[in-house]
Amino acid sequence: MRPRPAGLGGPTFGSPHGRRRKTRVVVVAVVVVAVAIGWLAVQLLRPVPTLALAAAATTARVMPGAAPRPDWPAQGEAAIGLPGTGLLSTHGGSQPVPIASLAKIMTAYLVLRAHPLAAGQAGPVITVSAADAATYASDEQAGQSVVKVVPGERLTELQALEAMLIPSGNNIASMLAAWDAGSVTAFVAKMNAEASALGLGGTHYADASGADPATVSTASGQFQLTVLALRIPAFRQIVAMPQVTLPVAGIAYNVNASLGHDGIVGVKTGSSDEAGGCLSFAALRLAGGRQVTIVGVVLGVHATAAQPSALAGVITAAESLLASVGGNLTELAVVQPGAVLGTVTSAWGATVPAVAATGVTVTDWTGAQVTVTITARPLAHAISAGQPVAEATVRAGTSVSRVTLDASQDARPPPLSWRLTRL
Repeated sequence: MRPRPAGLGGPTFGSPHGRRRKTRVVVVAVVVVAVAIGWLAVQLLRPVPTLALAAAATTARVMPGAAPRPDWPAQGEAAIGLPGTGLLSTHGGSQPVPIASLAKIMTAYLVLRAHPLAAGQAGPVITVSAADAATYASDEQAGQSVVKVVPGERLTELQALEAMLIPSGNNIASMLAAWDAGSVTAFVAKMNAEASALGLGGTHYADASGADPATVSTASGQFQLTVLALRIPAFRQIVAMPQVTLPVAGIAYNVNASLGHDGIVGVKTGSSDEAGGCLSFAALRLAGGRQVTIVGVVLGVHATAAQPSALAGVITAAESLLASVGGNLTELAVVQPGAVLGTVTSAWGATVPAVAATGVTVTDWTGAQVTVTITARPLAHAISAGQPVAEATVRAGTSVSRVTLDASQDARPPPLSWRLTRL
């Protein structure tokens, strides 16, 4: 057999050229494997997107029915609303005006804050001093509203508050002020400090009783203060009393002639030449089976030829205002337990409804707007059924309620196939 001529045929792996070819194949394979391993490592080490909550930022509901149309008084300022949701509306501007005996709301509020009375308690005894008796005599001579006291008379705190709030004794307001703070001047300073702390704009106290026309406020300011005072059970109890029996004065009747009319259960009247007739009132209504308190304030109703009594005039104006809106309360289940208020989603296709753990029912004026805002909690890559994932905030006026939103089922971490194949 003749040998193959040199240069004919392909290289063999044993030849230098063949060995180079084999080397290239191995390198390519190694590179491919390295790239694949790198790709897998990158895919596995890449951050996994966290779960996200998809929900409307804010949704609005409207309480069923037409909005109320308040019958505002022809004179002065007025405000009306609910303790839970705040003011419905105000009328007549917001200029500070004399408030007469409505000042005693702040006096009672501060006394009861400093010297709380539990249910059934009469509180400490206050002995009428010679100075207290002199104040009674001078106030009576000045034609002010007074409650008779004598030196050495013993009044409990409860009796003193009753004497101030029911027959509206100016002299008793001064006596309580001095008993609480050491002097009327020091107590008036407390009144003004509290008014400032509460943000009662336009409110200034010059005395504890309101006899001084420099004691001024606004209808909205007195609304806010009345709401706070009504949270104190002893205050609420006293202002609803039609009469009281006192040690020396005997039977004293409530000057608030609106008590018992149209559900009115308090709060305080006031009248003077400068202030005219003033009234802060509270009335009970039923809405959806719940008892609701309406609070209103009317200031600056002056006597007219048709109504020569400023006090009677303000009571009539307040009753008309109450009657015009008293039937405009309603109840609405804004959030039902188990309602779906959002959805938790993931980049790998997980979808989990976010449901309300509890419900929220709102009592408010017809036509009022209620908003529901959803705020997501920080979420990881997986959640369990029942885990809180967000919060719903329900706002009706100044009322704020919060409901936790829970995951209705598990949302598992991303599967390996998704982590390896995602782009």
